[in-house]
Amino acid sequence: MSALEWFAHKHLGGGIFWIQERFYESGNRANIWLVRGSQRDVVIDAGLGLRSLPDYLRAAGLLAPADGAEPRPLLAVATHVHFDHSGGLQHFEEVAVHSAEAAALLRGDNYEAVTWLSDREVARPPQPGWRARHFRVPPVRPSRLLQEGDEISLGDRQLTVMHMPGHSRGSICLHDKERKILFSGDVVYDGSMIDWLPYSKISDYVASCQRLLELVDRGLVEKVLPGHFNIFGAERLYRLASNYISQAGICHKVSTCAMKSIASIALRITNPRVTS
Repeated sequence: MSALEWFAHKHLGGGIFWIQERFYESGNRANIWLVRGSQRDVVIDAGLGLRSLPDYLRAAGLLAPADGAEPRPLLAVATHVHFDHSGGLQHFEEVAVHSAEAAALLRGDNYEAVTWLSDREVARPPQPGWRARHFRVPPVRPSRLLQEGDEISLGDRQLTVMHMPGHSRGSICLHDKERKILFSGDVVYDGSMIDWLPYSKISDYVASCQRLLELVDRGLVEKVLPGHFNIFGAERLYRLASNYISQAGICHKVSTCAMKSIASIALRITNPRVTS
Protein backbone atom coordinates (compact mmCIF):
# COMPACT_ATOMS: atom_id res chain seq x y z
CA MET A 1 0.00 0.00 0.00
CA SER A 2 1.32 3.44 -0.90
CA ALA A 3 1.50 6.40 1.47
CA LEU A 4 -1.08 8.13 -0.74
CA GLU A 5 -3.55 5.33 0.02
CA TRP A 6 -2.74 5.03 3.72
CA PHE A 7 -3.38 8.67 4.69
CA ALA A 8 -6.18 11.14 4.00
CA HIS A 9 -6.42 14.85 4.74
CA LYS A 10 -8.82 17.73 5.08
CA HIS A 11 -7.92 21.39 4.60
CA LEU A 12 -9.23 23.47 7.48
CA GLY A 13 -8.10 26.80 6.05
CA GLY A 14 -5.49 29.16 7.39
CA GLY A 15 -2.65 26.86 6.38
CA ILE A 16 -3.81 23.97 8.60
CA PHE A 17 -4.45 20.43 7.37
CA TRP A 18 -6.03 17.59 9.37
CA ILE A 19 -4.45 14.23 8.45
CA GLN A 20 -5.46 10.74 9.55
CA GLU A 21 -4.40 7.14 8.91
CA ARG A 22 -7.35 5.75 7.00
CA PHE A 23 -6.96 2.08 7.86
CA TYR A 24 -6.03 2.41 11.52
CA GLU A 25 -9.54 1.95 12.91
CA SER A 26 -9.09 2.53 16.62
CA GLY A 27 -9.84 5.05 19.33
CA ASN A 28 -6.07 5.32 19.53
CA ARG A 29 -5.85 6.72 16.01
CA ALA A 30 -4.13 10.05 16.47
CA ASN A 31 -4.91 13.26 14.67
CA ILE A 32 -1.98 14.58 12.65
CA TRP A 33 -1.79 18.31 12.00
CA LEU A 34 0.18 20.00 9.24
CA VAL A 35 0.67 23.71 9.83
CA ARG A 36 2.13 25.64 6.91
CA GLY A 37 4.11 28.80 7.46
CA SER A 38 5.88 31.31 5.26
CA GLN A 39 9.34 29.94 6.15
CA ARG A 40 8.76 26.51 7.73
CA ASP A 41 6.10 23.81 7.85
CA VAL A 42 5.39 21.85 11.01
CA VAL A 43 3.78 18.44 11.43
CA ILE A 44 2.30 17.97 14.89
CA ASP A 45 2.41 14.25 15.73
CA ALA A 46 3.19 11.59 13.16
CA GLY A 47 0.94 8.57 13.63
CA LEU A 48 2.09 4.95 13.62
CA GLY A 49 4.62 5.29 10.84
CA LEU A 50 3.42 2.25 8.88
CA ARG A 51 3.78 4.41 5.79
CA SER A 52 5.92 7.51 5.27
CA LEU A 53 4.06 10.69 6.13
CA PRO A 54 6.57 12.94 4.32
CA ASP A 55 6.02 10.84 1.19
CA TYR A 56 2.29 11.44 1.52
CA LEU A 57 2.70 15.18 2.04
CA ARG A 58 4.83 15.41 -1.10
CA ALA A 59 2.58 13.16 -3.21
CA ALA A 60 -0.55 15.07 -2.11
CA GLY A 61 1.10 18.39 -2.96
CA LEU A 62 0.83 19.70 0.60
CA LEU A 63 4.45 20.84 0.85
CA ALA A 64 4.80 22.67 -2.45
CA PRO A 65 4.57 26.48 -2.16
CA ALA A 66 2.16 28.28 -4.46
CA ASP A 67 5.01 29.87 -6.44
CA GLY A 68 6.53 26.51 -7.31
CA ALA A 69 9.75 27.12 -5.38
CA GLU A 70 11.47 24.52 -3.23
CA PRO A 71 9.43 23.21 -0.29
CA ARG A 72 10.03 24.89 3.04
CA PRO A 73 11.92 23.09 5.82
CA LEU A 74 9.72 20.51 7.57
CA LEU A 75 9.80 19.87 11.31
CA ALA A 76 7.93 17.04 13.05
CA VAL A 77 6.89 17.87 16.62
CA ALA A 78 5.73 15.10 18.94
CA THR A 79 3.27 16.21 21.60
CA HIS A 80 4.50 13.13 23.49
CA VAL A 81 6.17 9.82 22.64
CA HIS A 82 3.24 7.40 22.91
CA PHE A 83 3.29 5.01 19.96
CA ASP A 84 0.23 6.37 18.17
CA HIS A 85 1.89 9.79 17.97
CA SER A 86 5.58 8.96 17.61
CA GLY A 87 5.84 5.88 15.37
CA GLY A 88 6.06 8.04 12.25
CA LEU A 89 8.88 10.26 13.52
CA GLN A 90 11.37 7.85 11.97
CA HIS A 91 10.55 9.24 8.53
CA PHE A 92 11.48 12.86 9.32
CA GLU A 93 14.90 14.50 9.17
CA GLU A 94 14.02 17.10 11.83
CA VAL A 95 12.23 15.97 14.98
CA ALA A 96 11.37 17.91 18.14
CA VAL A 97 10.15 16.50 21.46
CA HIS A 98 10.04 17.70 25.05
CA SER A 99 13.31 17.05 26.86
CA ALA A 100 11.58 14.87 29.49
CA GLU A 101 10.86 12.18 26.87
CA ALA A 102 13.84 12.64 24.56
CA ALA A 103 15.84 9.78 26.09
CA ALA A 104 12.92 7.36 25.71
CA LEU A 105 12.58 8.27 22.04
CA LEU A 106 16.32 7.97 21.47
CA ARG A 107 16.53 4.47 22.92
CA GLY A 108 13.28 3.20 21.38
CA ASP A 109 11.64 2.55 24.73
CA ASN A 110 8.33 0.97 23.79
CA TYR A 111 7.35 0.64 27.44
CA GLU A 112 7.28 4.41 27.80
CA ALA A 113 5.76 4.64 24.32
CA VAL A 114 3.00 2.31 25.66
CA THR A 115 3.03 0.38 22.40
CA TRP A 116 -0.13 -1.71 22.21
CA LEU A 117 -1.40 -2.53 18.73
CA SER A 118 -3.60 -5.39 17.51
CA ASP A 119 -4.24 -6.82 14.06
CA ARG A 120 -7.97 -6.09 14.33
CA GLU A 121 -7.27 -2.35 14.62
CA VAL A 122 -5.60 -2.27 11.19
CA ALA A 123 -8.33 -2.79 8.61
CA ARG A 124 -5.89 -3.19 5.72
CA PRO A 125 -2.32 -4.29 6.42
CA PRO A 126 0.22 -1.85 4.99
CA GLN A 127 2.11 -4.68 3.33
CA PRO A 128 1.73 -8.44 2.79
CA GLY A 129 2.56 -10.47 5.89
CA TRP A 130 2.43 -7.50 8.25
CA ARG A 131 1.48 -8.34 11.84
CA ALA A 132 0.79 -5.95 14.67
CA ARG A 133 2.87 -7.98 17.12
CA HIS A 134 5.99 -6.96 15.21
CA PHE A 135 5.22 -3.24 15.45
CA ARG A 136 7.60 -1.13 17.52
CA VAL A 137 8.47 2.55 17.69
CA PRO A 138 12.08 2.63 16.47
CA PRO A 139 14.78 4.74 18.12
CA VAL A 140 14.80 8.31 16.81
CA ARG A 141 17.37 10.97 17.65
CA PRO A 142 15.59 14.30 18.26
CA SER A 143 17.15 17.27 16.51
CA ARG A 144 15.54 19.71 18.93
CA LEU A 145 14.65 19.40 22.60
CA LEU A 146 11.69 21.48 23.71
CA GLN A 147 11.05 23.25 27.00
CA GLU A 148 8.22 25.31 28.49
CA GLY A 149 7.95 28.66 26.72
CA ASP A 150 9.98 27.77 23.63
CA GLU A 151 8.84 29.34 20.37
CA ILE A 152 8.65 27.37 17.13
CA SER A 153 8.78 29.92 14.35
CA LEU A 154 7.12 29.23 11.02
CA GLY A 155 7.83 32.71 9.76
CA ASP A 156 4.39 34.28 9.72
CA ARG A 157 3.17 32.37 12.77
CA GLN A 158 4.63 31.30 16.09
CA LEU A 159 3.78 28.21 18.12
CA THR A 160 4.51 28.43 21.85
CA VAL A 161 5.41 25.25 23.75
CA MET A 162 3.38 24.64 26.91
CA HIS A 163 4.67 21.76 29.02
CA MET A 164 1.51 20.05 30.29
CA PRO A 165 2.46 16.80 32.07
CA GLY A 166 -0.09 14.38 33.51
CA HIS A 167 -0.98 12.10 30.61
CA SER A 168 2.76 11.58 30.18
CA ARG A 169 5.75 13.34 31.68
CA GLY A 170 6.69 15.11 28.47
CA SER A 171 3.23 16.00 27.15
CA ILE A 172 3.03 19.41 25.51
CA CYS A 173 0.48 21.69 23.90
CA LEU A 174 1.39 24.11 21.11
CA HIS A 175 -0.35 27.48 21.32
CA ASP A 176 -0.84 29.78 18.37
CA LYS A 177 -1.49 32.88 20.45
CA GLU A 178 -2.30 35.20 17.56
CA ARG A 179 -4.98 32.91 16.15
CA LYS A 180 -6.08 31.58 19.56
CA ILE A 181 -5.60 27.97 18.48
CA LEU A 182 -4.39 25.25 20.84
CA PHE A 183 -2.88 22.02 19.50
CA SER A 184 -3.50 19.98 22.63
CA GLY A 185 -2.09 16.52 21.90
CA ASP A 186 -3.41 14.11 24.52
CA VAL A 187 -3.46 16.69 27.29
CA VAL A 188 -7.11 17.20 26.48
CA TYR A 189 -9.49 15.86 23.84
CA ASP A 190 -13.24 15.29 23.75
CA GLY A 191 -13.15 11.99 25.59
CA SER A 192 -12.01 10.39 28.81
CA MET A 193 -8.57 11.63 29.84
CA ILE A 194 -6.09 8.82 30.39
CA ASP A 195 -4.01 9.15 33.54
CA TRP A 196 -3.23 5.50 34.35
CA LEU A 197 -0.28 4.80 32.05
CA PRO A 198 3.40 4.63 33.02
CA TYR A 199 4.62 8.16 33.81
CA SER A 200 1.07 9.48 34.12
CA LYS A 201 0.58 11.56 37.27
CA ILE A 202 -2.75 12.84 38.56
CA SER A 203 -1.35 15.83 40.46
CA ASP A 204 0.48 16.99 37.34
CA TYR A 205 -2.68 16.49 35.29
CA VAL A 206 -4.70 18.64 37.70
CA ALA A 207 -2.11 21.43 37.44
CA SER A 208 -2.17 21.20 33.63
CA CYS A 209 -5.97 21.38 33.62
CA GLN A 210 -5.79 24.48 35.80
CA ARG A 211 -3.56 26.06 33.17
CA LEU A 212 -6.14 25.18 30.51
CA LEU A 213 -8.83 26.93 32.56
CA GLU A 214 -6.64 30.01 32.77
CA LEU A 215 -6.23 30.07 28.99
CA VAL A 216 -10.00 30.11 28.59
CA ASP A 217 -10.52 32.67 31.35
CA ARG A 218 -8.02 35.00 29.68
CA GLY A 219 -9.62 34.57 26.26
CA LEU A 220 -6.48 33.02 24.77
CA VAL A 221 -8.08 29.96 23.18
CA GLU A 222 -11.03 29.79 20.82
CA LYS A 223 -10.33 26.51 19.00
CA VAL A 224 -8.74 23.26 20.18
CA LEU A 225 -7.16 20.86 17.68
CA PRO A 226 -6.67 17.75 19.84
CA GLY A 227 -4.65 14.55 19.56
CA HIS A 228 -7.79 12.43 19.08
CA PHE A 229 -11.39 12.81 17.94
CA ASN A 230 -12.99 16.09 16.89
CA ILE A 231 -12.14 19.77 17.09
CA PHE A 232 -13.91 21.78 19.79
CA GLY A 233 -14.10 25.27 21.25
CA ALA A 234 -13.30 27.17 24.43
CA GLU A 235 -16.50 26.30 26.26
CA ARG A 236 -15.96 22.57 25.79
CA LEU A 237 -12.30 22.94 26.77
CA TYR A 238 -13.32 24.61 30.02
CA ARG A 239 -15.81 21.87 30.82
CA LEU A 240 -13.39 19.02 30.09
CA ALA A 241 -10.63 20.55 32.21
CA SER A 242 -12.90 21.48 35.10
CA ASN A 243 -14.54 18.04 35.09
CA TYR A 244 -11.17 16.34 35.41
CA ILE A 245 -10.17 18.55 38.33
CA SER A 246 -13.44 17.94 40.14
CA GLN A 247 -13.21 14.16 39.71
CA ALA A 248 -9.55 13.78 40.73
CA GLY A 249 -10.33 12.89 44.34
CA ILE A 250 -9.24 10.00 46.53
CA CYS A 251 -11.58 7.44 44.91
CA HIS A 252 -10.27 8.31 41.47
CA LYS A 253 -6.68 8.07 42.70
CA VAL A 254 -7.23 4.63 44.21
CA SER A 255 -8.90 3.20 41.10
CA THR A 256 -6.30 4.81 38.85
CA CYS A 257 -3.48 3.29 40.90
CA ALA A 258 -4.95 -0.17 40.36
CA MET A 259 -5.37 0.38 36.63
CA LYS A 260 -1.84 1.75 36.38
CA SER A 261 -0.42 -1.37 38.01
CA ILE A 262 -2.26 -3.64 35.57
CA ALA A 263 -1.22 -1.54 32.57
CA SER A 264 2.39 -1.51 33.73
CA ILE A 265 2.52 -5.29 34.07
CA ALA A 266 0.94 -5.82 30.65
CA LEU A 267 3.32 -3.36 28.99
CA ARG A 268 6.37 -4.88 30.66
CA ILE A 269 5.41 -8.29 29.26
CA THR A 270 4.94 -7.03 25.70
CA ASN A 271 7.55 -4.24 25.76
CA PRO A 272 10.59 -5.04 27.93
CA ARG A 273 12.38 -1.94 29.18
CA VAL A 274 15.25 -0.56 27.09
CA THR A 275 17.82 0.92 29.44
CA SER A 276 20.66 1.88 27.15
